[in-house]
Amino acid sequence: MPALVVVGAQWGDEGKGKIIDYLAEQASMVVRYQGGNNAGHTVVVGDQEYKLHLIPSGILYTDKICVIGNGVVVDPAVLLKELDYLEQRGIDTDGLRISASAHVIMPYHRLLDKLEEESKGEAKIGTTGRGIGPAYMDKSARVGIRMMDLLDEEVFAEKLKANLAQKNRIIEKIYGHQGFTLIEILEEYLDYAQRIKKYIIDTSLIINEAIDEHKKVLFEGAQGTLLDLDHGTYPYVTSSHPIAGGVCIGAGVGPTRIKRALGVVKAYTTRVGEGPFPTELLDKLGEQIRQEGHEFGTTTGRPRRCGWLDVVMLRYAVRLSGLDSIAVTKLDVLDKLPEVKICTGYSYQGQILNHFPTNLRILKDCYPVYEEMPGWQEDTTKCRTYQELPEKAKKYLARIEELCKVKINIVAVGPKREQTILLEDCY
Repeated sequence: MPALVVVGAQWGDEGKGKIIDYLAEQASMVVRYQGGNNAGHTVVVGDQEYKLHLIPSGILYTDKICVIGNGVVVDPAVLLKELDYLEQRGIDTDGLRISASAHVIMPYHRLLDKLEEESKGEAKIGTTGRGIGPAYMDKSARVGIRMMDLLDEEVFAEKLKANLAQKNRIIEKIYGHQGFTLIEILEEYLDYAQRIKKYIIDTSLIINEAIDEHKKVLFEGAQGTLLDLDHGTYPYVTSSHPIAGGVCIGAGVGPTRIKRALGVVKAYTTRVGEGPFPTELLDKLGEQIRQEGHEFGTTTGRPRRCGWLDVVMLRYAVRLSGLDSIAVTKLDVLDKLPEVKICTGYSYQGQILNHFPTNLRILKDCYPVYEEMPGWQEDTTKCRTYQELPEKAKKYLARIEELCKVKINIVAVGPKREQTILLEDCY
């Protein structure tokens, strides 16, 4: 039962796409289990860079089944654009499968996302405006439109008509914006349905069959632990569950079917959007890390906030997902620094907190307690084994393991596949 789930152990953007692409070589199936096109995975193969938003990173291999699970919300226009993008670059997409139960992002979801965010002013959350949250809201309200509905014109038209009656009232009466007509959406989405219907199946069935056959199944999360709807820095979170527990619902598998959980963490910390960030660097060093790490969002292009590695947060991620190993990415970004710091605790009103506070008002008033270590100031990008890493870099990694009480299985020293150092098998 070699099923492995890969989750982001910070606020997303940890380099999961690269790690998943690397691990996908051994897998038979790669499954995305939550989120939507608010995610962005960048994968570098040779001298070619690929930016993915919905389709699992395993699609870059010709012999993998790549699944978009029922927990994902799908914008058909974005999906088709991504399929065209891959096919134009010579990537075979026949291995894609989409859950018939996955919910569909509609035009009114995208518009409501933007209108609601704009109305909040300074209290905005910092959404991507892709309609993700409103789509999940409709799912919870039991008025969502699923992939299987697109394949039945009568059912789709009936559900769309009912939804538009409600959504247009909100759009027009509350926000003073022009609403939508039934025919324009109906025609557009029925056209999408014709193009994607060959991919739509019961994906829970094929995932469980693959596990039954002892095939390696890789579950791919989007966003990160601290953006989890229940366990993240609420309300500055996403609308789904990136943690390992999200796999069961988002892919349709039982918890006993998952063998291992791997967390992906940068050698430092970044965050996009609003919300507290205890180790954030608001000086020249923070800007240096941003430039060295090319820290700009794959989906939005927004500059990421940068700071030192926070192991208080990382220990929280280990606990929530039961991580038994981690992959440390972008170690090379710290190569030039004379010293590096690790946040080992928070100072709060004269106390030292060693556990991540779930109360946002407390977190906002927390100050990092740092442990300083000498930087290695050597180029790690050409290292291909753990032994080749500078001794001070190895001490930094060893200290992370010691503080988090979890082993490091992978170290990445650049964006390319070959810049990935495997210390121990992850499956």
